[in-house]
Amino acid sequence: MEKILEILTSIRGDIDFEKETKLIDDGILDSFDIVSIVAELCEEYDITITIDQLEPENFNSAAAMLALVNSILDEE
Repeated sequence: MEKILEILTSIRGDIDFEKETKLIDDGILDSFDIVSIVAELCEEYDITITIDQLEPENFNSAAAMLALVNSILDEE
């Protein structure tokens, strides 16, 4: 989780990613933020996030993003 929080903070340092659970639902993150986050996660974890995985629930919180990364890593 620590690495994901570092990535998120480097992209949007103005958000408390440890507490926020509706990053997409509340419009806190925009599409550019998501593109940046996806690129960083793919690079850091050497994974591919598919179009099907670009669901709001996968990006509403840092915990959801961690679960997404772990599920992709488990599939490999």
